[in-house]
Amino acid sequence: MSKEHFYNIIRSPAITEKGTLVSEHNQIVFNVARDATKPAIKKAIEGLFGVKVKSVNTLIRKGKQRRFKGQLATLSDVKRAYVTLEEGQRLDVTTGL
Repeated sequence: MSKEHFYNIIRSPAITEKGTLVSEHNQIVFNVARDATKPAIKKAIEGLFGVKVKSVNTLIRKGKQRRFKGQLATLSDVKRAYVTLEEGQRLDVTTGL
């Protein structure tokens, strides 16, 4: 697979409060494509960053309803991947890709 395909799978790191808490357990949180599978996410992380991935857990956060200027709108669903790295592996996504 090419790096371009990897960037289509891995959209962005999810820099949230929970994301920083799980980083203590050698995990990183990424926003990924809705149709991405766990093996594809694992290959993309290993290919882009050169680290060994132990496991990948995914979830789909349902879009919330918000009001904007009196109109009701629904935010889109977001798929997230919690990536656990092997012991001794490290990745710092806060400094940029």
